[in-house]
Amino acid sequence: MLVEVWRSGFLESVHRGSLVVLDAAGEVTFAAGAVDRPTLPRSSNKPVQATALLAAGWAPRSAQELAIGAGSHNGEDGHRELVAGMLAAAGLGPDDLGCPVALPQHEATKAAWLVGDRAPERLAMNCSGKHAAMLAACVAAGWPTAGYLARDHPLQQAIEARLAEAAGEPVTAVVVDGCGAPQHALSVTGLARGVLSLVQAAAGTGERAVADAMRAEPWFVAGTGREDTELMQAVPGLLVKGGADGVHVAAVPGRGVVAFKLDDGGDRARTPALAAGLGRLGVPAEQLSRWLLTPVSGGDGVVGQVRPAASLLA
Repeated sequence: MLVEVWRSGFLESVHRGSLVVLDAAGEVTFAAGAVDRPTLPRSSNKPVQATALLAAGWAPRSAQELAIGAGSHNGEDGHRELVAGMLAAAGLGPDDLGCPVALPQHEATKAAWLVGDRAPERLAMNCSGKHAAMLAACVAAGWPTAGYLARDHPLQQAIEARLAEAAGEPVTAVVVDGCGAPQHALSVTGLARGVLSLVQAAAGTGERAVADAMRAEPWFVAGTGREDTELMQAVPGLLVKGGADGVHVAAVPGRGVVAFKLDDGGDRARTPALAAGLGRLGVPAEQLSRWLLTPVSGGDGVVGQVRPAASLLA
């Protein structure tokens, strides 16, 4: 049990899962649940995936491009414009993207599209930055862009090998992700090792370049009102990346990393679990208070909270 939901002093619900904390040397300092069981990290794999794209020859023109290539953006105007520019620089366009069409996740932008009867677009899909980066890597490497999402395409073979290398364990399954790309099963411990390796990497390496770009441009990793963006803005040096169905990973150089998977795949327990894990890494409580306890409403007031289980707190 990782997170509890209390309403008027009554334990209403619990969220179970697996959570691991590693120190800066990669040693396990805390574990709860089946931290070695294969799971699907979903978009939490993107930072390590991006290092495979750099190794293939992708040369992003800015930290913003590298950040969105490793991110899951909101589909806000600046996000879509940046992705369109990445495609154009590679001699491609939105029709080359293999991700599905979508409405923006950003509520105000989506509302404006709905009022204007604007159709969903591939550029607005939250993974379009990753897909644009994949296509640019194919162009740089001389690989075909057609079929770039097939598991046996050289790009996807390079990504699979890189994920296993960074995790220190084999990929145990490959499935189709929500965006249509291959998704690779790793344990939360393997996920943690991979992302820790980015923040601990030496300056000038591709691994460090990804970490530095995401931390320098957190709005392009997620967007307005998103927890990944706001956490990186609040905690110096923090690299954080969420994934669908209750996965999150966050690393601080010199301190370590926390990664978890919520068994129910929901979002409500994310930030309390993440904040508790970061507390175990020594991140000051005042930097985490906003995310550690989230309110439970009753009538016109607050009658409880979603909070970490006592066993998670340092």
